[in-house]
Amino acid sequence: MIAEIVQHLLTNYYETTAMVLFGIGFTSLLMHRNIIKKIIGFNLMDSAIYLFLASQGYIQGRLAPVVTSGTDASLYVNPIPTGLVLTGIVVSVSVTAFLLALTCRLYDRYHTLDIDEITNIARKEQD
Repeated sequence: MIAEIVQHLLTNYYETTAMVLFGIGFTSLLMHRNIIKKIIGFNLMDSAIYLFLASQGYIQGRLAPVVTSGTDASLYVNPIPTGLVLTGIVVSVSVTAFLLALTCRLYDRYHTLDIDEITNIARKEQD
C-alpha cells in the first residue's frame, strides 16, 4: 500500500511539488511574525498554485494551441490554464508590490516588521 502511494506521488511529481510548496508557504504565512517572511510565504503559495494549474493544463503528446486550417482541434492542448496562470502572475506581482509598499510604510511609522509589536504599538496609540 505504501509502495503504491509513493509510486503515485512520483508519477505525479509536478502536483506533489506544488503541494509541498503550498504547504511550505502556508506554514510560513502562519508561523512567522515578520511581515517580509509572510510575503515570501504568500508568494510561495502563489507559485505552487501556478505550477499546479500549468501541470493540469498540459497533456502529453499534444501540440501547442496554434490551430491551422484542416487540423483536428482535439490534437491541441487547452490554452485556458496557461492564460489563467499568466493572469494570476500579473495579479500576484501587483499584490506583492502593494504589500511591499505597505510594509515600507509600516516600518517607517513603527520601526519594526514584527506584526505583534506593530499591533501593540497601534493599540497604545489608540488609548
